[in-house]
Amino acid sequence: MAGEIPDLNATARAGTGKGAARQARREELVPGVVYGGGEEPIAINLKFNELLKRLKAGRFLSTLFNLKVEGQEDVRVICRGVQRDVVKDLPIHVDFMRLRRTSRINLFIPVEFVNEEAAPGLKKGGVLTVVRPEVELKVTAGDIPETLTVDLTGLNVGDTINISDIKLPEGARPMITDRDFVIANISAPSGLRSAGADEEEAEGEETAEEGTEE
Repeated sequence: MAGEIPDLNATARAGTGKGAARQARREELVPGVVYGGGEEPIAINLKFNELLKRLKAGRFLSTLFNLKVEGQEDVRVICRGVQRDVVKDLPIHVDFMRLRRTSRINLFIPVEFVNEEAAPGLKKGGVLTVVRPEVELKVTAGDIPETLTVDLTGLNVGDTINISDIKLPEGARPMITDRDFVIANISAPSGLRSAGADEEEAEGEETAEEGTEE
C-alpha cells in the first residue's frame, strides 16, 4: 500500500439529523457519514481539532485512511466532501466513502530513488534534483503501490527522469496526462556551473573587446 495508511479515529453517532449534528458541534466534534461498499451508511463524529489539523496538512481529499470506529471493524475510506461554514470556513460535516478492492481512487504515491552509486553523474559530483517527490495517480484500491521506483543506474549530468521513464503498476495512470512531466534531473555541481558561467562571461568580454579594436 502507499506507505503507512494513516488511522482516522471516530465515534459512532447515535442520532441523525440537524439536532444531533448541532449537539456534536457543541461538543467540538464534526459530524460525518460513511457510505458505499455495499453496506448501510453509518453516522460518525470526528474530533474537530484533529480533523482541522489534517485539513491544514493538505491533500485530505486524496488520502486513503484507515477509519477506526469503536466497536466496529476498521475500514478503508477516502473523503468525498467537506462541508464548511460559509462565514468561518471551518469544517461542519464530512462525507467518507468505503472502498472495495476494485474501487478507483486518486492518491499521491511517493517516489523512491535507487542505485545512486551506479549513476556516473552523481559520482562526478552532480546533484539529484527532485522535482516531484510524489506523483498523483489514479489507482485501484486493491493494488496501491507503496512507492514509485526510479533506477538511477547509468544516468549522467544533464539527464532527466520523466514520468514515462517510470514503470507504473498495472491499471495505474498519472492524473496529468497532457504532458510527459519531469520527476527529477541530475544537474552539474554548483562549482562547475559557476566555472561555466565565468567562462561564458570571459568569452563575451573577449568578443566585445575584439569588436572594439576593429
